[in-house]
Amino acid sequence: MRVHHIPLIQPLWDYLRLHHSQTLRSPLFPVILTVSSYVVFCIPYLVFNLMGRRWPFIHKYKIQQDRNPTGAMIFHCLGITLYNHLFYIFPAAVAQWYWRPPCPLPEQSPTILDIIFGMLGSLLLFDFQYFIWHMIHHKNRWLYKTFHAIHHEYMAPFSLATQCLGGWELVTVGFWTTINPIIFKCHLLTCWIFMVLHVYVSVEDHCGYDFPWSTSHLVPFGIYGGPIKHDMHHQKPMSNYAPHFTHWDKVFGTHAEFTWPRIDIGLMC
Repeated sequence: MRVHHIPLIQPLWDYLRLHHSQTLRSPLFPVILTVSSYVVFCIPYLVFNLMGRRWPFIHKYKIQQDRNPTGAMIFHCLGITLYNHLFYIFPAAVAQWYWRPPCPLPEQSPTILDIIFGMLGSLLLFDFQYFIWHMIHHKNRWLYKTFHAIHHEYMAPFSLATQCLGGWELVTVGFWTTINPIIFKCHLLTCWIFMVLHVYVSVEDHCGYDFPWSTSHLVPFGIYGGPIKHDMHHQKPMSNYAPHFTHWDKVFGTHAEFTWPRIDIGLMC
């Protein structure tokens, strides 16, 4: 007799599929999922920014301890994010109702290994895509000034600067984030988990804090850059083009280690 192995998350998928089918099949669901995730991930870092040196146990992990976002900077990034979602993201999602039928929900859930390999493959492919895009836009002065310069208004990145982007860059990043799991033929649940994961690592890259639990410290051998490497990119824009990993910058000679001297918080208080 042939034994069928039931994936560990099959009960969860059955519940979602049977009780929330209409929500999950809506073209707006991925947008709502990523936007809400973005807000949730940004809030703790914004609280850290607002508290600043009043929370020395947190502030000691700030990469550029003498640079903290002001209220004007926070509202500027919020305004750009709101504008991009109102005039680019939500219209694109609504337009899908006219040309793409609601996606079917498969009965079988993915396995844990399916999810891990799907997310890893999608993240590595995105890292390569954005590395090329990013490097070209820094090398070409017109492309940089026209599309990418807005993201470099702040030398010390903070969480809300993650989506402080021009429309062209936001659409490009969103396209890759959506299409890569499809390229790897991932399950819909894997696609959604990858979207949330990618929002998290993107916010973490821009958070401005180098915590011991940052992804770069959890991934061994220095293959993952994390916030400290992306912070260096905002200080030296012709380096560290890859958004997450370090291998492409090392191959192309654009890798830079973090060299900004940390300030002794004990002397500042």
